Amino acid sequence: MQFIDWIIVALYFAASIGIGLYYTKRAGSNINEFFLSGRNLPWWLAGTSMVATTFAADTPLAVTEMVGQNGIAGNWLWWNGAIGGMLTVFFFARLWRRAGIMTDVEFVEFRYSGKAAAFLRGFRSIYLGIFMNCIIMAWVNLAMAAVLEGMFDIPREQVMWYVGAALIITAVYAALSGLWGVAVTDAFQFLLAMVGTTVLAFVVLDLPEVGGIAGLREKLPEWALQFTPTVGETGSPQGVVGALAMTVSAFLAFIGVQWWSSWYPGAEPGGGGYIAQRMMSAKDEKHSLFATLWFTVAHYCVRPWPWIIVGLVTLVLYPELDFKNKRLGYVYAMRDFLPSGLKGMLVASFFAAYMSTIATQLNWGTSYIINDFYKRFIRPNSHQQQLVNVSRLATMLIMVCSVIITFQLESIKQAWEFILEASAGLGLVLILRWFWWRVNAWSEISAMVAPLMVFYIVRYIAGIQFPDSLYYIVSSTTVIWLIVTFMTKPTDDETLKNFYRRVHPGGAGWKRIAASLPEVQGDSAYLRLLIDWIAGIILVYSMLFGVGKLILGDTSSGLIFIVVGLASAGVIYRDLSKRGFAKIVE
Repeated sequence: MQFIDWIIVALYFAASIGIGLYYTKRAGSNINEFFLSGRNLPWWLAGTSMVATTFAADTPLAVTEMVGQNGIAGNWLWWNGAIGGMLTVFFFARLWRRAGIMTDVEFVEFRYSGKAAAFLRGFRSIYLGIFMNCIIMAWVNLAMAAVLEGMFDIPREQVMWYVGAALIITAVYAALSGLWGVAVTDAFQFLLAMVGTTVLAFVVLDLPEVGGIAGLREKLPEWALQFTPTVGETGSPQGVVGALAMTVSAFLAFIGVQWWSSWYPGAEPGGGGYIAQRMMSAKDEKHSLFATLWFTVAHYCVRPWPWIIVGLVTLVLYPELDFKNKRLGYVYAMRDFLPSGLKGMLVASFFAAYMSTIATQLNWGTSYIINDFYKRFIRPNSHQQQLVNVSRLATMLIMVCSVIITFQLESIKQAWEFILEASAGLGLVLILRWFWWRVNAWSEISAMVAPLMVFYIVRYIAGIQFPDSLYYIVSSTTVIWLIVTFMTKPTDDETLKNFYRRVHPGGAGWKRIAASLPEVQGDSAYLRLLIDWIAGIILVYSMLFGVGKLILGDTSSGLIFIVVGLASAGVIYRDLSKRGFAKIVE
């Protein structure tokens, strides 16, 4: 890093702080502005903020690791999430905005009734807002530390001071500016991060050792360039690189079960967490739908290819990296081949990716603590200024908690696998609670507890490994929560009627309640939504593969995929036009 590199990094931090300070007064007026931007975010800003949050410092490294170990097809470990993402776009985005609540945890008492609902809301606010949130931030902190270690050969004890400084700056502007500042800095940070990672892809492709796309294809084994897994075979032994191979049951678990059955931060079935927060912050239902659509397309079609290209190049540049250290190839490529100026921009890009994720986690987690615990159970009569002040204090305290957990943590890679298994079956409740009146608070509580018990039996007694374990955990959890649902009292009719009046989801699952509210027009045309959903899935995968094929020089296949993707987009546009959704007048 030369002087010019440090100047670029300093300018980035100054810009981020300046944006945060600009929105301080607006955020301080009330918690609706602090946590939801006054429900006035345009679709492009809300959607870009979602994309920026899911682009953390560890994301390019994780993709590099997947590509290094299993080729392009390794990305199916997260590409399968597009199916659930598109489900959220067409079936849930408008419902979240229509609900008029502040957090997805508040939904619990909006939809359910009784002491069980109050307990569930309080428990989820602490569990998600502090425990789970701080673990996520700790993981992101470790990822940023790994980037700086690889770039500068700084010992872990020292590098955490640099990460801590960035964390404090992020916490300060998040505490001052609320969601407006977070969302605007997200857009700035996402643009910078994408420019930086794209520049790196061009630089390493142009190296003599690589020889451009043609040279890269000549130097790589065939398995590295496969777009889809090899289905019907067992995977490579742990520690051995090669094509992503799956048994039929494992492939079906990823494609047919995981995306709807398991709770996962940022990819909750039906939307949730900071994704729901952005949907509820949008100007109206149209902006909410388009924000989520833009997020899903950008998340899967716009972002990945610069990372994938660098991951492929690292197989050529660093063949000596062992199975576990493939992810470091990305950092080494930055360190070894970027000239002055560009190196500073890439370091700033990684700080941007890191800070956009941390800022959202802080604001989102604090919204649970304030709205769903402090305001609900401790000081229900607090005035708005007091709530804003406590929110700012809570933001800083959550930051401190994340630092403490970071120093206790070495790696939580296996924790994500545990989360998917230990929440398997909960996803069905999160989906059906919108469309079936009989789901109650005990349904959700039992669906949270049951997978933890079944997980132990399936994994450690029966010895069934992920992802095949999902079949057993999901089916057992579903049977348990259905039994509990019918053995417990339903949500009281008044709560159900209030929910239906505001959200009016329609459908056969609400027939009993709809019959008592003839003046309320429930949603219909679910067949059209189903068609839009399928078209959306085809759109994402066609554009994803089409862009990849074009980049790798397979022009004819690439153009066919692009045409299919555009045709799918046409189907969606035509339907949205009929419903008056296709045009948004700002």
